[in-house]
Amino acid sequence: MNRKTLVLPAVAGLLTPVLAACGGSGSGSKGGDAIVVGTTDRFTATSDAPAPLDPAYAYDVGTWNVLRQTVQTLMTQPKGEGDPVPDAAESCGFTDSGSERYACKLRDGLKFANGDAVTAQDVKYSIERSLRIKAVGGPSALLSGIDTIETQGDREVIFHLNKADATFPYKLSTPVAGIINPKDYQKDKLRDGFAVDGSGPYTVQTEVKDNAVVSATFTKNPSYKGAVTVNNNKVVMRSYDSASAMGTAIDKGEIDVMTRTMDPAQIQKLDSGSDDKVDLVDMPGLEIRYLAFNTDASSVKSKAVRQAMAQLINRGELVSKVYGTQAEPLYSLVPATVTGHSNSFFNKYGNPSLAKAKDLLTKAGITTPVKLTLHYTTDHYGSATKQEFEILQKQLNDSGLFDASVQGHPWAEFRPAEKKGQYDVYGMGWFPDFPDADNFLAPFLDENNTLGSPYSNAEIQHTLIPASRREADRLSAAKSLTAIQDIVADDVPVLPLWQGKQYVAARSDVTGVSYALNSSSTLQLWELGRGVSG
Repeated sequence: MNRKTLVLPAVAGLLTPVLAACGGSGSGSKGGDAIVVGTTDRFTATSDAPAPLDPAYAYDVGTWNVLRQTVQTLMTQPKGEGDPVPDAAESCGFTDSGSERYACKLRDGLKFANGDAVTAQDVKYSIERSLRIKAVGGPSALLSGIDTIETQGDREVIFHLNKADATFPYKLSTPVAGIINPKDYQKDKLRDGFAVDGSGPYTVQTEVKDNAVVSATFTKNPSYKGAVTVNNNKVVMRSYDSASAMGTAIDKGEIDVMTRTMDPAQIQKLDSGSDDKVDLVDMPGLEIRYLAFNTDASSVKSKAVRQAMAQLINRGELVSKVYGTQAEPLYSLVPATVTGHSNSFFNKYGNPSLAKAKDLLTKAGITTPVKLTLHYTTDHYGSATKQEFEILQKQLNDSGLFDASVQGHPWAEFRPAEKKGQYDVYGMGWFPDFPDADNFLAPFLDENNTLGSPYSNAEIQHTLIPASRREADRLSAAKSLTAIQDIVADDVPVLPLWQGKQYVAARSDVTGVSYALNSSSTLQLWELGRGVSG
């Protein structure tokens, strides 16, 4: 086993631009067989979520990883790190000094995989559709800053924003802004099932059993024109019920690559050098985990209850016992490596203190022990989540101030229930849509937040978020971003726990593994190829 560490530039200020390869589909891998990738992500269609892969609805890292291979966007996040670069677009940029008018010109001869021309009108249709459908808990809030969309001919599209937004190019790189064919997607209705059509690097065919995707076959799209070079002809993604089943598959040679989510024990075993046929690659990641609160629920409606939990939880113990060196404590929604990060929770609460937590509850007149249930998903963030929540439960109950229970749910049940406000306290993870502090704050705190949370703060929504977005130099946005984080630490609508690294394991003849994921956990299947072992 060879262990490789990929070191990427720190996410800071205006990100250093990285040159991206141009020229589209490329020559592909010379290895004849498809590269097989394992994942524990589950893609399920239910009555509550019948359209899991519609760009207007999908909003989790697993479904976005399917869409990023297949549905093209005007901009894309480059290999490594850096500012977004044009993909479907030939060029894009602000045309005014106030960051309120953004114009793009499409590449000449751009086509959907079925041969239909991609036009500026299709871009307008696709984005207006996402805004019109406005799926509950979906990604449309990323585009809410758009006032109107104008087209000029078949290749030029102009976005008029209602407020300055220096992060808008990043938002155009996300799947909610993906360009779809109006023939395949109705303008005011989600597309049920698992079919996906676009102009991206691959086409996809899914194998479905019991309303869940068993495998997805990505075939290189010969019509693709964009920023990336595709280094293989075909990739098959297989979904596994558990990390252990996925690990058995790579041991047997049934898959070539393991992506998310490996469990801590697997990573430790691979890191020990016990397998000389599989390489482990670790790389910086911006994944965070946190507790979220339904701030209207009686058990946690009092801010003092949420503050007491913040005062009691021992992040260091939690990380040490469950994740070891694979994660580190987090005291803000914004990870430590992102410009604008502030240790707001540590600044306010310091080290865990039973005396301070008890004082908070006493002063608020709260009767103890406070009875509540901590909800978590059993199959979305890895098998270690159960142990994590049992430790959180013990920390709270050992104080005598709480009577906490834990309850796990499959993701297909968990996510719709959370959106409907059925859980008072629940655990969530976040993989950023793009690597900017704005995307660790606005999705949870702005209007139409992704959690469906009733929490609302007028200063954050109407003053601080707009102020931060006016700053093209993200270092200059730090004052507004810090103020947001300080308010969150005081109000505790969410409680950050830890941030983690990300890992990929691959058999030694697979190349390009170091770039199979970027820092936002975006899967870049086009980077994979076959080569010489070692």
